[in-house]
Amino acid sequence: MPTSGWKLIVRVGSECLTSPLMPPNNGTRGFLLVVFCLFAFDAYAKTASEVFDAVSPSVIVIRTFDAQGKALGLGSGVALGGGMVATNCHVLAGAEHMRVQHRKREYPAALRHSDWDRDVCTLAVNGLKAAPVTLGSTARLKVGARVYAIGAPRGLELTLSEGIISSLRPVAGGQYLQITAPLSPGSSGGGLFDEQGRLIGLPTFYLAEGQQLNFAVPVEWISELPKRHKSTEETTQTPYLDWLNKAAALQVKQDWAGLLNHARRWTKAQPQAAVAWHCLGFAYGKSGQSAKAIEAYRQAVRINPEYAEAWYNLGVVYGKSGQTTSAIEAYQQAVRIDPEDADVWNNLGAVYGDSGQIAKAIEAFQQAVRINPEFAKAWLNLGVVYGDSGQIAKAIEAFQQAVRINPEYAKAWLNLGGSYGKSGQTAKAIEAYRQAVRIDPEDAEAWYSLGVAYRLSGQAEQTLAVYKRLKALDPARAEQFLNENVLP
Repeated sequence: MPTSGWKLIVRVGSECLTSPLMPPNNGTRGFLLVVFCLFAFDAYAKTASEVFDAVSPSVIVIRTFDAQGKALGLGSGVALGGGMVATNCHVLAGAEHMRVQHRKREYPAALRHSDWDRDVCTLAVNGLKAAPVTLGSTARLKVGARVYAIGAPRGLELTLSEGIISSLRPVAGGQYLQITAPLSPGSSGGGLFDEQGRLIGLPTFYLAEGQQLNFAVPVEWISELPKRHKSTEETTQTPYLDWLNKAAALQVKQDWAGLLNHARRWTKAQPQAAVAWHCLGFAYGKSGQSAKAIEAYRQAVRINPEYAEAWYNLGVVYGKSGQTTSAIEAYQQAVRIDPEDADVWNNLGAVYGDSGQIAKAIEAFQQAVRINPEFAKAWLNLGVVYGDSGQIAKAIEAFQQAVRINPEYAKAWLNLGGSYGKSGQTAKAIEAYRQAVRIDPEDAEAWYSLGVAYRLSGQAEQTLAVYKRLKALDPARAEQFLNENVLP
């Protein structure tokens, strides 16, 4: 049974193996990856206008000046309450003086806390009465979720841009967000908000070789800032966030050789950065060096034993290397840390199945579909292990869920046809197989199964037609079909 690779959260990577159990995606999780709803209205998704109306009073324009009072640049910030404003540190780079603008009034500002490594700073602003933002969380965000960036791109105060989360990259304390919402110079340090108007990050702007990549640092880094504050001076070393941005750019470009070189330098420069070792593991995996990938992932979890994504990816590489027991242990660590990750449960179920632990495989797949009832591949896998355990009626129900969710899921239709056949429902088996070959007309196995069903139902003409089709697709399979079935 194959296991998927790491989340890019968007998901990228190698092709699935040919086992009947399917992983949740085709690749390993990207290195780069709770507010619970206490009231019903928390789940209500506001419109773009409603989000803007709710949060724009909390968005600030920041202007910076040199020692002579000459303007250096501008950026954005968000009000935290008590005269505090959060922004990106790079907005303040080189500044001797700072002023913030809110509702056509300007106020002098002073640096309060700084973390240049993560590019998060706060300003103290006397007299500022801006409404504070509501802090959210990146813990349960999903790729595809709608987000809104509000800032002052190119000096245009309070400009809203809308997009989705295109990737989540787990980092210490939260998730680094890659977004499609357009960002421009001046947007940096503003607010990135979810559909309930909660602050989930501070947009930063990163341009890599002509390709615009839009990112936001997680809101959790604002909360951690006071305890990480060390100096008001800019660092002379490459900041953590710069390493992260470069890694993200190389990954998006699928420059695996460049990523491997970058990750090696990153782990040397910041040997205690778990994400750097995670990145190195991914790069080694892409270069086919599984043993070194395992070593790098293990270093990541040694540094941070609560790094769920590193445990997940370690399980992936162990699984692909045939180390089933180690894969199970790694996935168990991942679900211990995050028991609501459907992908990990699905992969854990696959390796349980590989090791012959069918009952545990069923339990794991049941967890996956409990967490995500629309997880078609997990339903497929659950159907397979139900079938392996002789529970044909339950297998049929699981495969029916898979094709309900994805009516173009050829493999699910093929498995559904097989289960109908085992239960003696030949007519339904034929219909399921016909769906499978409609979706994938080059699938010789589906044609073979359809031909057998036709023969069992006494449809001689259709059986012969399948044989002819098989002969064109796979002559060896056609010969087997001929030997095992009586043709007219």
